[in-house]
Amino acid sequence: MTVRSLNRRSLLTGTVALTAIAGSARAADLPWNSPDAATTIFETPHFLLSLQDTSQTLVSLAPKGVAGGFDFCPSNRFTQRLDDGAYRLGDIDLRVRFAGETAWNDHSSAFKRAKVKALPKSKGALASADITASLGAGMPLKVVRTWEGKNGDLVLRFTVTNATKKAVEIGGLGLAMVFDNIITGRDLETAHDVASFYDPYVGLDAGYLQVNRLNGQGPSLLVLPQTDSASFELYKPILNERNPDKALKIYNDPEPRNMTFEGFYSWMIHSGGFAETEWKGVKQWNDTGIMTLDGGASLDYAVRFVLSPSIRDIEATLIKNKRPVAVGIPGYIVPTDMEAALFLHAPSPVTSIEVWPGGSMEIGAAEKIGSGWVRYPLTAKHIPDFQGGRARVDIRYADGKAQTVHYLLTKPQTEVVADMGHFLTTKQWYDNPADPFGRSPSIMGYDRDKNAIITQDNRVWISGLSDEGGAGSWLATIMKQLDNPVPEEVSKFETFASQTLWGRIQEKDGPGQYGVRKSVMFYDETLPEGTYDASLNWKVWSAWDRTHAADLGRSYNYPHVAAAWWVLYRLGRYHDGLATGETWQTYLTRAGETTKAMMTKAPYYTQFGQMEGDVFVYILQDLKREGFTELAAEVEKLMKGRADHWKTLKYPFGSEMPWDSTGQAEVYMWARYFGDQHAADSTREVILAYDPTIPHWGYNGSARRFWDFLYAGKTSRIERQLHHYGSSLNAVPLFDAYRDKPADFQLLRAAYGGLMGSLTNIDSEGFGSAAFHSFPDAMHWDGMNGDYGMSFFGHAVAAASYLVEHPVFGWIGFGGNVRKDGDAIVLEPKDSARSRVFIAPAGLWITLDAGKIAAVRYVPKTGQVSLTLASATAKTKTPQAWLNVATTTPSGKTYTTSAPIERGAYRLQLGASETTIELTPKAG
Repeated sequence: MTVRSLNRRSLLTGTVALTAIAGSARAADLPWNSPDAATTIFETPHFLLSLQDTSQTLVSLAPKGVAGGFDFCPSNRFTQRLDDGAYRLGDIDLRVRFAGETAWNDHSSAFKRAKVKALPKSKGALASADITASLGAGMPLKVVRTWEGKNGDLVLRFTVTNATKKAVEIGGLGLAMVFDNIITGRDLETAHDVASFYDPYVGLDAGYLQVNRLNGQGPSLLVLPQTDSASFELYKPILNERNPDKALKIYNDPEPRNMTFEGFYSWMIHSGGFAETEWKGVKQWNDTGIMTLDGGASLDYAVRFVLSPSIRDIEATLIKNKRPVAVGIPGYIVPTDMEAALFLHAPSPVTSIEVWPGGSMEIGAAEKIGSGWVRYPLTAKHIPDFQGGRARVDIRYADGKAQTVHYLLTKPQTEVVADMGHFLTTKQWYDNPADPFGRSPSIMGYDRDKNAIITQDNRVWISGLSDEGGAGSWLATIMKQLDNPVPEEVSKFETFASQTLWGRIQEKDGPGQYGVRKSVMFYDETLPEGTYDASLNWKVWSAWDRTHAADLGRSYNYPHVAAAWWVLYRLGRYHDGLATGETWQTYLTRAGETTKAMMTKAPYYTQFGQMEGDVFVYILQDLKREGFTELAAEVEKLMKGRADHWKTLKYPFGSEMPWDSTGQAEVYMWARYFGDQHAADSTREVILAYDPTIPHWGYNGSARRFWDFLYAGKTSRIERQLHHYGSSLNAVPLFDAYRDKPADFQLLRAAYGGLMGSLTNIDSEGFGSAAFHSFPDAMHWDGMNGDYGMSFFGHAVAAASYLVEHPVFGWIGFGGNVRKDGDAIVLEPKDSARSRVFIAPAGLWITLDAGKIAAVRYVPKTGQVSLTLASATAKTKTPQAWLNVATTTPSGKTYTTSAPIERGAYRLQLGASETTIELTPKAG
């Protein structure tokens, strides 16, 4: 391996790539000859990197072979981030005390910069320094940091020595992970080209950090433990105060944490000192530890930076680097009626495998399945009381390594959804004819901590039945009825729809009858005393007055209403006497007209994709199916104009926020509808960039979101949200992409993680939280519903079971249990809908507009499919099943049955017992 270092003078006549890296230091506000601006560039077979001379922290880490000067580090902000407290890669935080003491002392190489003492470089080292002086006064440990090149990769090593004769306890040791996730000041195209998001797998010795480019293109960067001592115990946001007296809550980084900057994090190797103080009583992902270092003793902590060619190659890269790899099928959220499996690939044999809490899961005997993989059957036995079902598999290997895989256990999906529907229509049902804002009757948001409906919030939309935070509860209520209608719940929703949705949230008078208000609640200081909660601050921007609350111009409010009318249409059309408040024709017309109104009443943001915007695709398809030709043509023309605009953009994924993870889904769906496969493919890859597949229920399939606790949460702060509504919404296009390309297993895994993530927000009684708080001082679901309904929208329209034949893992099911029956494979759906099944080897997509699928029997040799439908039920008023059959891949086969066809679907009469029909493949 060749390692070259270049001084600054040589850069002036160096290559374009090197000059681009150095150029970031030539800022107008910093003299070129300033010592703090001086950097040294190093070249390894895989990277071009630069270190600041005075601190030897990493300024730039650019992978070779990537056009445009891409950098994983925020080197473009180097000169703006030289102040004390601005972290870089190579910084370390330590929390220490002498053994026997109780108080902890915090030290950080970033708190107050001091020039480090350069040391002679050992073989393979790029740079080495004693950084003890930069850690502040009173530090009992000597810390030497070394940057090394190893087989083309980069290694960051800290040698920590107890410089005293007393034993020192290390209760916190965190390595700053600083990558370029700063979107501030960048337009969308630039951000997608140059910025990255990163997510952790807190799996101890098997843990890693993955850094994906926003555009989804390779390479991805992996941070791996290089020494066994660098176990990935926890992931901690860097939120330390600058001021020693802690009088002001000013975060270290000069870049403010906001909608364009999530902040940086630390890879925590030891964190027991925080667990017994700031995080006391909060159950962390892993058991936390305190390291005791005897006088004169030393420890090496090292991590390695490795490139993966692509997102899809991450696990292959881990295996290549001899790391233990875990893959949970179908994921890491396991209902008690689902069969699951944990597949492990490791360089050393498993010596023990246990579950926490004890008895929460049952793990079967190991089965070697080839290619180095071992399969462990796994079933949920009972749901742990703590934190609503959190569980963990603890694995030990013969080489001493430890690994944890993080699960969440739930009731059967149908029970979870039933609980939610009941909670929404009872505990959250608001019936108060005297309400001053006319919000009654309705389904209102709920404060789980107070166990009370939220009737007042100075973010008026939350208690105003509109926008995401206020519409979430009633949207979840109606979306629940799409696949699992209950007459009493439908009746209550129709009461709300006729009296409150139609006429208060959505206008019905005059030519503007389909406009959607931003909020029914508003702040008017002239109203009588006692109208508003005096304990709240009403002098804030979010306390909209009458005019702002009545504004029809926010397009993001329209999909919620359109979805409500669309579901009511389907309930009235496919069930007998279930939705009777209006005719199904009226409901479908309202859905179509609401779609049109969005384009005329609120056109500005329609240049972007909308959350739940795929509902407009479904509405258009149903308008066509029902013969509403004129209205369908109007809607299609309007949507085509949007899609044509998106076709001109490199990354058409903007929103009212500077960056967002919700518009991509609608952009993808319209691109597919109008045949723009290039845009659909580009969108798919971008979604994969922020929807990771990680052995952890909270991060697996969890779309990036970090600001919506501000707008729809109870604990209001910038924080990585786990399974916010973007997770399930982005599952919709990923599932569609998988059905188009069933060999792309990454798509299915990420989609299913997001789909199931939506159910983790629903507690044992049925309350649905906005999202999970991932910071280690919280580790709980938020206390408000907020915008959870948008999450359940994605779950409701995408819930399905998938039958897959994997080249290594064999026959597996996502959403259903799989067994062999002679020459056939049987899939028994266990998903919440049980009305959609995809048979991947046949490319066969089976959906029901009404009815339930009890089982699917598939014969691989012949392609024959036997579909067993559940019996008719009086409760859901479903005497008939409506069956749609489509092949999504060019298999050359079509599937038919003998049942009559009506409006493009097979109409099947259901009986008192199950009904089985044969789907016969025919050559195309």
